[in-house]
Amino acid sequence: MRRIAFLWVGLAAACIALGAAAAFETRATKLQAIKTVGIVSAIGEEMSLTQAGLTALGNTGQSVSINAWGLDELIVQQATKLLSGRFRVQPVNYRRAAFGAIRDSAVAPVNLLRSDPFKELVRSDVTPQGLDAYIVITRARSKLGNGRNVEGVGLAEYRTLLADYGLIHALYEVRVIDGKTYDVIEKRAAAPLDNTGTVRIAGPSGSVDESFESSASSERLRAAIADLIIRSLPLTLGDMHLIDSP
Repeated sequence: MRRIAFLWVGLAAACIALGAAAAFETRATKLQAIKTVGIVSAIGEEMSLTQAGLTALGNTGQSVSINAWGLDELIVQQATKLLSGRFRVQPVNYRRAAFGAIRDSAVAPVNLLRSDPFKELVRSDVTPQGLDAYIVITRARSKLGNGRNVEGVGLAEYRTLLADYGLIHALYEVRVIDGKTYDVIEKRAAAPLDNTGTVRIAGPSGSVDESFESSASSERLRAAIADLIIRSLPLTLGDMHLIDSP
């Protein structure tokens, strides 16, 4: 009986490995066939202001408009420059607010069960249609330390009994959506640029001091957020095998 059990376990492991290899081969084959792409970006119209940690219980998050910063235009510009070495990048029109309005459910299993909401939005809201693929860049979510969820672009203050820590973040994820079938070929969240900060977050972030203003009009703050995007985007696209890894 024990030998039979080991055989079943071995067979299951082999099936899983073969399935993973087949999925990788399918993604690689689909990526290789892509010639023309359009880029959609919808992460940068508002910035969250978050307080977290021991002394922030009961505080509600706030947000301010940063539409004037032009972060989505910056992302499209940077992504176009990076991807043009391999693909023919064509300008596309889309309703940024429609893409920015989509949020993950607070109940994690719901996100696994429902169809990816961006697939239908690419089909209905992006023009021109008929490109080989669409690169869709939208907000991602992470926990700030062990506390609140934060997403997209934000400035956070994390308080402990001993000290306060300031943190900026630009959390985003990239999807490659097939322009014919609208299947998601690949999806990946931007990884942290480093993990040396006192408060860690699963995405591009950096420490700031009290000299950074919380106002959305701060040029220094805008430049710091833009720097996170510019440094992380080539790493993310490289991890997805869309460009050569830097």
